[in-house]
This record gives sequence, C-alpha cells and structure tokens, in this order.
Amino acid sequence: ENPYPPSAELIKKTLERFEKLDLNRHPDPDCKQLKEAISTRIGVPTNQLVIGNGSDELIQSLMQVFCDEGDTIAFPDPTFAMYAITAKGMGLKVKTFPLNKNWDFEAEPLIEKLTASHARIVFISYPNNPTGNCFSQTEIQKLIENFEGIVVLDEAYYDFSGLSFLDQMEKHNNLVILRSLSKIGLAGLRVGYGMYPHIIAAEINKVRLPYNSNSVSQIMATELLNNFDPVQKQINSIKEERARLMGRLEGIDSITAFPSDANFILFQASENGENVFKNLMKNGIL
Repeated sequence: ENPYPPSAELIKKTLERFEKLDLNRHPDPDCKQLKEAISTRIGVPTNQLVIGNGSDELIQSLMQVFCDEGDTIAFPDPTFAMYAITAKGMGLKVKTFPLNKNWDFEAEPLIEKLTASHARIVFISYPNNPTGNCFSQTEIQKLIENFEGIVVLDEAYYDFSGLSFLDQMEKHNNLVILRSLSKIGLAGLRVGYGMYPHIIAAEINKVRLPYNSNSVSQIMATELLNNFDPVQKQINSIKEERARLMGRLEGIDSITAFPSDANFILFQASENGENVFKNLMKNGIL
C-alpha cells in the first residue's frame, strides 16, 4: 500500500462531489467518467477498459470467460497468491513453473510446459510479487508471441517500475494488462482496471456484475487520476526511499536484498530469520 494518505486537494474535491451524490441511486454501471479519466491518462480507448472491484475481480472474470471447470491456468512460483486461490475456488487446475536464481524464467521451455498441460491462461505479475523484479522483457515478448492462450500481465506495481507491454496490445489479441489504484493511495476503495483487446473486453463485460464499482470509489478514483501531481510526488518519494533502503540493507552482512522495481524489497536473512521478523514487528515494522 501507499504509506502516505490522500492529498488534502483530493479529499476536498471528493467531498465537494460527495455532497451532490445521490446515494439512494445505483452507481454508474459503465463507470463512464472513470474510464474517460483512465483513457485520457494512458491513451487506451474506453471500449478496451473494464473497471473491477480491485484487480482481484478482473482476475476472476478472466477465468470465468476463458476456462471451464477442470481447465488449467499457469503462473510462476512464487507469485501473487490470488491466482491460485481464485482458480481452486472455481474448480480449475493450477500449473506452476519455478523461477531461476535471478527470479526470472525462459520462455521456450515454459511454452512447451504450457502447451503440454493445455493451459488456457498464464498470469505474469510484472513486477512480480513477492520478488519485486520485472521479468525479462525478451522472454515475456516470446511468451506473448508464441503462447496460444491468454497472457495476462498484472502490472499492479507499474507506477514504481515504469515498464509496460501496453504498446503490444494492438499487435496481439491474446494480451491482457491489469492495473490497480491500491498501490498508489486508494487501497481502501478497491479500484482495479483491465486493458483488453476490445473483443475480450466485450466478453468480460458479459460476466461482470452490473454495479461492481460503487459511486464513491468511482468519484475518488476519477479525481485522483485527473489531478495526478500530488500522487506522483508520493510515488517519487517512495522510489527515493526504495533506493535509500536498498543501500542500507546492502550494508548489512547477514542480509541479502534483491533488486526491486516495485514499492517493496524482498530480502533474505542468512540466519535467525524468524527472530529478525519478530524484532521488526516489535518495532512497528510488518
């Protein structure tokens, strides 16, 4: 999560709109204003956008559309836990593939495994949670171009990496990109959005619940995106702190810290990891 609270400007603008809000009415089922704000910011047409109650809902929707009970989805190990939790809850099989010592993978042997297991979707967290790194762009490109199923790039931490495959979507109708506002200040409002080839967006909308995004979330997310400078300052501060903390961790002999493109750093304690965890927790660090 973003450790900084929303800016005073964002709170003020949201309260002004909240005073005029008819809470006795349903929210906009199409999230028109929010989609327009996203479209203006990143250049994706609104008919290729779907808003989710967090990106978790969008992950589930993809499985609903592309998988039948007993089908297989795939993802690296370790990665974001919800891919497996959601799949198992829907009666799907999961196929995991290990990462190498650099927390990365090679596309060619992976595609062979995906083909052999008849995987319908492969989920790639980019940057990866919990390792913090972005996988090789070359290997992901090979995966997009050669895997016959759907490639989902979960770019929840995009604002801290600045790396994306969004420019590839026009060329590849099997590419889906998910993003979130949870990491940059609105975790409590559950706002995720997906970017899809328009033919896939249309299918996702068939299974999406009609009022899945509430009015308050839509308003605040729209205001945040339309007035992004205060958020960008917070993002810049977090990235500066990431570099500072990495430098300090690298100076501790018993700690191995892994490079991060996200807003967190994975590190390994050479011994007494449990004691390190407990001592940090006693000092208010979880």
